[in-house]
Amino acid sequence: MKKIRQTLNVAPKVLRRGAIPTSRRGGRGFSRGELTEAGLNVADAMQLGLSIDVRRSSVHQWNVDVLKDFKAKKPKGTRKMKKEDKLEKH
Repeated sequence: MKKIRQTLNVAPKVLRRGAIPTSRRGGRGFSRGELTEAGLNVADAMQLGLSIDVRRSSVHQWNVDVLKDFKAKKPKGTRKMKKEDKLEKH
C-alpha cells in the first residue's frame, strides 16, 4: 500500500501526539468520516488504492480537502470491452 500512496501522491496527515498542535505526521490511512465527507465510501476508496484506517474516528479538514482534490483529478475509468470488440481484435 505504501507504493500506491506514493504514486498517487495521496497520503493522510494526523496530529502528532504530545507535540505542538500544528505539528503533523503521516497517517496509516483516511478515516471513514473523512471518506464520507469527501463523497467516497470504503469500497470506492479501496478500489482507488487509498489506504483506510478503520481505528481512527477523527475527521481532519485537511484530509477531506486532499480527498476532494484527488476525487476531482482522478482519471476516469475505462469502459469495459464488449464481446464483439474483443473478438475483432484477435
